[in-house]
Amino acid sequence: MSEYLVIRIGQNASQPAHWIAVDSTGARRSEPDTGALAEASVDIGDREVIVLVPSAEVLTTSVDIPVKGAKLQAALPYALEEYLAEDIDDLHFAAGVKRSSGRTPVSVVSHQQMTNWLEILDDANIPANSIIADSYGLARIPGTISLLLAGEFVFINDGGDTELVMQGVSPGDALAAIGALDDGTAAAGDGEENDSNPMPRHVLVYCLPGDDEKYEHDWIAMRHELDSVDIKLLPDGVMPRLAVTVATGSGINLLQGRYAPRREYRGIFRPWKYAAMLALAFVLIGLGVKATDFYMLSRQEADLRQTFNTEYQQMLPGAPETDNPVAVIESLQRRIGTAETPPIFLQSMEQLSRAIQQNTQATIQAISFRAGVIDLRVSAPDVATLAGVERAISESGQFRASIQSTDQDGEKVSGRIQIQVAGS
Repeated sequence: MSEYLVIRIGQNASQPAHWIAVDSTGARRSEPDTGALAEASVDIGDREVIVLVPSAEVLTTSVDIPVKGAKLQAALPYALEEYLAEDIDDLHFAAGVKRSSGRTPVSVVSHQQMTNWLEILDDANIPANSIIADSYGLARIPGTISLLLAGEFVFINDGGDTELVMQGVSPGDALAAIGALDDGTAAAGDGEENDSNPMPRHVLVYCLPGDDEKYEHDWIAMRHELDSVDIKLLPDGVMPRLAVTVATGSGINLLQGRYAPRREYRGIFRPWKYAAMLALAFVLIGLGVKATDFYMLSRQEADLRQTFNTEYQQMLPGAPETDNPVAVIESLQRRIGTAETPPIFLQSMEQLSRAIQQNTQATIQAISFRAGVIDLRVSAPDVATLAGVERAISESGQFRASIQSTDQDGEKVSGRIQIQVAGS
């Protein structure tokens, strides 16, 4: 659950500040306090800071513009320009969340005033997360006109899009100003008739003890004009009421655009500084080990290549040096068979010898061996003798012999028999 320190500042640094700690549900976490603004910094701790500024310095209104984000921010000055007495270049515009009515609330304040507030907060060592006009501390209740009497100021809203701060007026005058004491159909804040959205007929008033008696005649007059008027006293002052409202997300944060706080990443990564340095050291050591291994293996490879070339040239005088000994070995293997060729060749010759012993009339005229295949040129008195040689070679099951061709050579038959390892 988030906690906030809500601080309300005055028109200038000489006026006392008021503050109170609350959580995101609106529950109090401390008693209201008053004093110099710098004293409030002691109570910040891990809390986020919401600063309430005088609404008399902030224009609050709403617009109906069908854009959002950066486009809305860019359009606001021109949408409100005709209603403002100051040059729009001298003003700061901040937008809130679009309401159910389709209108977007807007706060407008001069750049000079924003600069003054930020300097005051900086001098007091107050890091503000939000700066909100204090009139937003009066909650908006649909179907109800809410008033808050704060000294010489009256905060008032109609539960919809009308939000005003008036100075030096009575509660009755404030209601009359928004048309609540007329026929109940005046549109909020635009001076036009709007029968589809009549002004609420119920009023909720927050005031300090003593104000209920001070404005007793206003209450009587208001009750004659409206359906109901409820008076709620604030024994601890207005600060708790304002704080619990803004802590639950109400209001427009003026820290937007050029005043938006910059995220400080250095503070985030500072706790991981030494862990990151240690991890980097391990990475560098690992790379160093890999580089050393690579260098040593490269040297060994060069030495082995040189040794191979020396032996190769001794075996084949005049042979050129090679950078790829593996290719040379593979070439030699293709000439005489695979690495397992010698035992296969000898075993096949042993089996051939037995076959000739069984068929003594057959004679071997030629033998060739390549890639594990033996080709025999055999002379025999007839084909039956060749077939006997074929069967004798194959009967062990280790080799498979097959007669590839036969030719009549005078009184004898010359045949070609191929021998392969069984299953190949």
